[in-house]
Amino acid sequence: MQPSATSPSGSRPKVLVTGGAHRLGRDIALHLAAQGWDVAVHYHRSKQAADAVCSEVRALGAQAAAVCADLFDPAAVQAVLPQAVAAFGWVDAVVNNAALFEFDDAVHFSVNAAQRHYQVNAIAPVLLAQALHAHVSARGAQGCVVNLLDQKLSNPDPDYLSYTLSKAALQAATVALAQALAPALRVVGVAPGLMLPSGPMTEDEFTRVHNCTPLQRGSTPQDVAQAVHFALLARAMTGATLLVDGGQHLAGTGRDVLFAVRDQAPPSI
Repeated sequence: MQPSATSPSGSRPKVLVTGGAHRLGRDIALHLAAQGWDVAVHYHRSKQAADAVCSEVRALGAQAAAVCADLFDPAAVQAVLPQAVAAFGWVDAVVNNAALFEFDDAVHFSVNAAQRHYQVNAIAPVLLAQALHAHVSARGAQGCVVNLLDQKLSNPDPDYLSYTLSKAALQAATVALAQALAPALRVVGVAPGLMLPSGPMTEDEFTRVHNCTPLQRGSTPQDVAQAVHFALLARAMTGATLLVDGGQHLAGTGRDVLFAVRDQAPPSI
């Protein structure tokens, strides 16, 4: 690990990972712990899973803390960073990994679905960036926010409309916050491709889609975790998005990958 520009001399940097109890969030938390970061693992309902990740983080020689918040509740979001600060004394970085991913399309779009996705996928990350900026500014330090985006923003399709709109808002926020909160805070996007089976996708469908990229391999959670770590250390990078997808964004299908591989219509709602 390179020395952090934000932590007191000789100390380990501290990071908050939202949605850190499962799937990609767990991989990010463990990778950062292995690279010398202390990790606050955010969860909502999965306390047992978050505690298990914390045990794995500690086994890697890092400090860990599980912090609970419902990201649908703006007041709860504003309490997340203070929980991590209370556990560690300070925080250097936030990885906005938690996301809502539910199907809708233009025909079935609803205000409720859009608002739910927007709150978790865009508003919560902005509030956490705002809180980290205030925290590091008060310390006279510098920090970094990494926002998990999606390669489909560079390879658009009409499926999962509310999710896509919320991630597009987060991508725009990544640029705007990088402009507004510098020099105390860097803000970087990381846009994965398909990494893990999701929803009704079978293992066979996942394997076929995962390898249908220009590099003939899709991104893995470890690939994305490595990119997140790079973004945290790249002190001259802000307002940019790293595409980590095996080139998936270069091979547009016009549909979400699940429906493209099945050559069928999306599910009815």
